[in-house]
Amino acid sequence: MRGGNFTLLRPKPILEFIVPLSSTSRALIAVTIILCVGGAAVGLYFYRHHGPPASVSSGQAPDLLSLLPADAPVVAYADVAALRGLKSSPLAAALGLTLPGPQQDVGYTDFVRDTGFDYARDLDRVTVALWPNNLGTPGERPPSGRSLAIADGRFDQQKIAAYALRFGWQEKDKVHSVYEFIGPPPEQSLFLKFLSADRVALTNDSALLNNLSKGGAHVPGTRDPAMQSRIERVAGAPIFVVARTDNFPPGFYSAFSTSPQLERLARSIVSLTLAGKPSGDDLKVALDGECDSMKNAIGITTLLEISRMGASMALSDPKTRRQMTKEQLAFLTALVDQLKVSHQEKWVRLRLDITPAMLGVSPAARAAPKNPR
Repeated sequence: MRGGNFTLLRPKPILEFIVPLSSTSRALIAVTIILCVGGAAVGLYFYRHHGPPASVSSGQAPDLLSLLPADAPVVAYADVAALRGLKSSPLAAALGLTLPGPQQDVGYTDFVRDTGFDYARDLDRVTVALWPNNLGTPGERPPSGRSLAIADGRFDQQKIAAYALRFGWQEKDKVHSVYEFIGPPPEQSLFLKFLSADRVALTNDSALLNNLSKGGAHVPGTRDPAMQSRIERVAGAPIFVVARTDNFPPGFYSAFSTSPQLERLARSIVSLTLAGKPSGDDLKVALDGECDSMKNAIGITTLLEISRMGASMALSDPKTRRQMTKEQLAFLTALVDQLKVSHQEKWVRLRLDITPAMLGVSPAARAAPKNPR
């Protein structure tokens, strides 16, 4: 969350990498599309499975999620302490979960010095609730909307309060202090409240702090049973995001306004569930999308497969390859080759194993011994 906005790192859409194709290539694509559609129709005829795909890592919802407002359409969770146990993994280093090295960003170094807080060392668990208004505009403005983050860890309250007061002021919420300060551009207010010695809340809407007492009182309200069930399907994973998309505001779909077909398919998705689970040096990621009909699930699956085929052609073009760094080319090539797309009734699933090689970690680095603390 930054300055009242939450920023999602969104890579360029795969279709943007497609370059002009010859008539022969277009004919091959047309034939492939026909085969895909025909195969989908045959698969639909014989398909008899019911229900969602098998859960990635089911479990009881973490207690920290009970502090989030029950009406939040998007919730996310990360067990950073568990992921920090991967310190010997180069993947953990690439994800920024190990202690920073000499090349650490100067601005972040100053932040750590002034607050005494380093997320790689001091953050244990964090959960976030989002009420997104839109998807933002690539290169212009990030997604916006209300957001609330609650984190467990080790916090130097005196230093963090002093840091907040350098950019804002202190108010009283009943008997507890709330620090309001101005975030970086776009300049909007952020509100910080210590719920206990090892728990803090940060939001861009002070009303979201009203139901959080010291220690974090339970927020009134009952979460929608369908949303709760989706959370429990992935709650055993150390990283997960669950979104109920059927009640997003109309502005959320404005990015698709130039393509009615894409907008229709986007609106057909009623929920998204993302889970990440470590496996050795790799991170296994699964994204499940629930659609309002099997027809739309098949349409999205077919569109993704066609997009991957077009991206593969583009990545083999020397002109396209020259426009990317070696690291970008390696990541996108692995993404196109290894991403698995499937559908089951009304569900579409994307699976990907993120490896150290995809993130530019060399075999020598993987073989390096763990650095002592």
